[in-house]
Parts: sequence; structure tokens; C-alpha cells
Amino acid sequence: MTFNFDRPHDRTAVPGEKWGRYAGRDILPLWVADMDFAAPPAVIDALHQRIDHGIFGYTEAWPSLNAVVIDAIANDHGWQVESEWLIWLPGVVTGFNLACRAVGEAGDSVFTATPIYPPFLFAPDNSERKLLTCPLELEDGRWQWNREATEASLGARTRLFMLCNPHNPVGRVFDRDELTWIANLAEKRDMVICSDEIHCGLVLDEHRPHIPIAALDSAVARRTITLMAPSKTWNIPALYASFAIIPDAELRRRFRRAMRGIVPQVNVLGMVAAEAAYRDGDTWRRALLDYLRGNRARVLEAVATMPGLRTTSPEATCLAWIDCRDSGIDDPAAFFEHAGVGLSDGKGFGLPGFVRLNFGCPRATLDEALSRMSDALAEHAMRMR
Repeated sequence: MTFNFDRPHDRTAVPGEKWGRYAGRDILPLWVADMDFAAPPAVIDALHQRIDHGIFGYTEAWPSLNAVVIDAIANDHGWQVESEWLIWLPGVVTGFNLACRAVGEAGDSVFTATPIYPPFLFAPDNSERKLLTCPLELEDGRWQWNREATEASLGARTRLFMLCNPHNPVGRVFDRDELTWIANLAEKRDMVICSDEIHCGLVLDEHRPHIPIAALDSAVARRTITLMAPSKTWNIPALYASFAIIPDAELRRRFRRAMRGIVPQVNVLGMVAAEAAYRDGDTWRRALLDYLRGNRARVLEAVATMPGLRTTSPEATCLAWIDCRDSGIDDPAAFFEHAGVGLSDGKGFGLPGFVRLNFGCPRATLDEALSRMSDALAEHAMRMR
């Protein structure tokens, strides 16, 4: 079966969506982390069947949905989870906000490393927790943990370690040694780990398998809240279906208590789509990964020729994290938007001077965007002479 990822789709008609942000303006949107590809045929077919049924009553996750998720996690990541560990949620952002509420108490602190997906930076304050951060460091072309600085950043009341793996925005797939260090640190400091693993199905480097941190051993599993979803992998984010995996019964009870009265049931169409994606979507996913690898190569090749820009090869995700600090441009996101390319501003991720580029789009769109960026930088370099 072949899939046409080159096919363009008109996304300008819906206000507030990725393309709607720039309605009426000649700006190519490569910002928000959803892709410009239609969902897999298996997902669309399952949604049509459910819609044709015609009734959309209240429901909860059903046995076959949980079973297919459990099988997928075992097959892809070698981790055997139990059905009772699963808690369905309307989004991963909901999940890590709940983790902040469920772990510790008001006045405690939550740690995360920067740069990071912006909601990580807001979640602690939503629950009267204090945010602590430490920057990842770029060494030998890969973003790495400064282990001494990370530990020094933790406080006596740090109760939660918020991890993003695969990492948004730098694209790292953290290896077993790194994850073991984090697990040991959590045990030493008696912290719970909340691990956002929403991009685990989009690993581009085949020799770097995604390892859920909770899969290391039963001890770390007991202190871990793992968040996953089909939304990024199969491009169905607005169907709002995700899940937490919480092996420890007491931690699971606290998490459910934090949900009470504020978290709605998951959209039934989102759960239908999730079941179809995990059960029948792997052929599409593998074709997508091949296409994204080609797009990644285009980005790396193009950025290497752009004066003042640098990037690293993302090991996962469809996102490139681009360092513009040597370009002499004070506001690179605004600069490239003026040139006709909408990118995410690194300032929101905790690292000004960078932009995030989403290469999950047809090649014609990507090539045009890269050409606009290159031309704008060439003009800027000429003006600066």
C-alpha cells in the first residue's frame, strides 16, 4: 500500500488552525506541532463507521481499546503494561498538569530541563508549585544533560521531575544510560517522574529505540507517570485522546483524585481513532517515517548553507530546533515570518535566539519555506556588509 504525503490539503478555511493563523497572508506555517498530512485511511474509515452509527452517548474506554494499546506498547517498546494502569485523558498537557496537582503539595517544586515544550513551564504555577529548571547543553552535535548542574538545581522540596522523551523541541531520544541516571536521581531524591512520551511513535533514527523510563525496572515504574497518545504519530491531535500509564496503585489513586470534577471524559471519536491507529495504522506510520526522514535530510542540508544558522539532526519528532544566535538577527521568528515562513519562537521554550521548524508537511511546502528562509538570510547578510 502506498500513501501520498506529497498531496496538499487546504487548511486555510478553519480559523485558529495551523494555517488559519496566517489567513490572507503569504506565510507558510511551519510552527505548531501538527502535520499537514491526512490521517491514515484506517482511522478515517473507523471514524466514518462510528459516525454512521449515529449515537454519541457517554462512554468509557472499552476492553478492545485498552488491549490494542497494551499490545502496541509491548511490540514497539518491549514494555508490558496492565489494563488497570491506564487512565484515559483528553490530552497530554492535561496529564502533566494533573501530575503537578497529584504529587506533593502547594509550595513544593517541580523540575524540568530547558528548552522545553512551553506548557511544561506553566504547569507548576497552575497548581501552586514552584518551577525549577536547568538547561540542556549542546555537546558534539547532541543535546545532553549536565548531570551535576541538574542535581544542583533541585531543591529540598522538589517532588516532581518532568521529563520529555522523545524531546520537544531538540528531538533527542534519551538512551538507557541517561534514563537510568534520571531514575537513580529520582530514587535518591524521592521524586516522582512524569514522562511525556507523546512522540514515541516518531523515532527517526532506527538505531535509537525509544525506551519508556518506566520500563527500566519495577522500582522506577512505581514512581513514574507515563503520558502517551496517538495524536502526534497519526496526526489526530484535535480528537483529544491520550492516556497516562501509572503502575503504582497509590500514585494512580492520587492522580484520579486530582482529576475529580475538572477533567471530562475522553471524546468517543478520539478513542475510536486511537483504537484504529494502534491496531491498523503501523503501515502508514512506517511510510510516514520514511517521508519524514527525507524531509529531515532536506532541512539539515538547507540549514547548513544558511549564514548564521545551525541545527542538530533530530533523532525523533518532525521538529528541527534551529540556532539563529550567530545570524545577528534580534528576533528570528519575526524575521522569518516577514520573509513568509511562520516558525515557533524559541523564547517560549525558554531559549531565545532559536526557532522551531515543523517539517511534517509536503515537500513542495518545505522546499519553498527553506528557499524563502535562505533568500531572506542572503539579503540580510548583504545589508550587513
